[in-house]
Amino acid sequence: MPNIIPPTPSKPNGKSAMIIGAGPAGLMAAERLAGDGYAVAIYEGMASAGRKFLMAGKSGLNITHSEDLETFLTRYGQSRECLEPHLRKFGPDQIRQWCTGLGVETFVGSSGRVFPTAMKASPLLRAWLRRLEGLGCTIAYRHYWTGWDDNDNAVFKTPNGEITAKSDITVLALGGGSWKRLGSDGKWMEILNKAGITCNPFKPANCGFDVNWTDHLIEKCAGSPVKPVTLTCGNQSVRGEFVISKNGIEGSAVYAISATLRDLWLETGDATLTLDLIPDRDLTDVTTRLSKPRGKNSLGNHLRKSLGLDATKTALIFETTPRDILNDPAKLAMAIKDLPLKITKPRPLDEAISTAGGVAWEELDENFQLIKRPGTYCLGEMVDWEAPTGGYLLSGVLVACKLDKHTK
Repeated sequence: MPNIIPPTPSKPNGKSAMIIGAGPAGLMAAERLAGDGYAVAIYEGMASAGRKFLMAGKSGLNITHSEDLETFLTRYGQSRECLEPHLRKFGPDQIRQWCTGLGVETFVGSSGRVFPTAMKASPLLRAWLRRLEGLGCTIAYRHYWTGWDDNDNAVFKTPNGEITAKSDITVLALGGGSWKRLGSDGKWMEILNKAGITCNPFKPANCGFDVNWTDHLIEKCAGSPVKPVTLTCGNQSVRGEFVISKNGIEGSAVYAISATLRDLWLETGDATLTLDLIPDRDLTDVTTRLSKPRGKNSLGNHLRKSLGLDATKTALIFETTPRDILNDPAKLAMAIKDLPLKITKPRPLDEAISTAGGVAWEELDENFQLIKRPGTYCLGEMVDWEAPTGGYLLSGVLVACKLDKHTK
């Protein structure tokens, strides 16, 4: 299968394909199958395509990441082995070429993330839908999949009543379990479980966490960024920034470490994150600066003048540090370099940027085909894998697996 699908359809092969779900995974499957000559029908439960895709790209669509491929592949953790063959076929370079083929130019930001020059997702989605129309694909909106009937037909609930459909190939691309209002309600898991297909429970991924802030901290710092900072949980450390919210913490550095923090909390019911509030200074330097006489300066002013700490970082120190440590320069220096922050729980599943859990890998062959239902494939976030934000999520959704029920 070519990595870049040509804009004109190949000669029809006499076979049909049904795509259930019009998010990125479903649309890419439709494009590949139509390019291989299948007659493709897409069914979408919502009133329009790519709703979560559009929301995710509202403030800047992060398409992929420009780092070297070997580093890129490490971002998929335990699922790397299953995803790697497909990401090597259709990885960051191929995704950028594919965008160019749609008339959407891309650029690499200062962080290495790749964005469309227009930043938004809507121009890319419009161009994509035009290509699919040119390939002969049809899309039926407000067709909500409810399972299979006794004759193995797919059943859809529509505004005009129930309908059924059948095809040579079926692709399920129904999303994960977050952002239900945009269509990813996760109800498909019940259908697959009843069909004897193992699905692992959903867990929030790329999520925020609750912290029991005092009212004073919330009033003073809610909405404020903390940067630069290094977050550590277990053996993982992430440098970046996060935001103090009314409920706890959120933002890019928190999302990057969220899987480790979440799993620790799920395993033990307790999890503590440590913060290095001055990652560019070592402990000796911080101790030396704090040990200088502060005269009539308050401790807050002393922290600002000696270490350059802003009001938000200072408030965090006061929020979490006992008085006896605040009054001891050596102990305070250690706290600033290793400030414990106890989280109470992850934010609710529906608020998460993405989800872990879903169809278990052992239920799929190497091309995402359900072993117990030959000819039916599961793609995208509904499969049990996760990745951090930064372009890795969309890249994982667009993987180039071979969709052909006759090829194992």
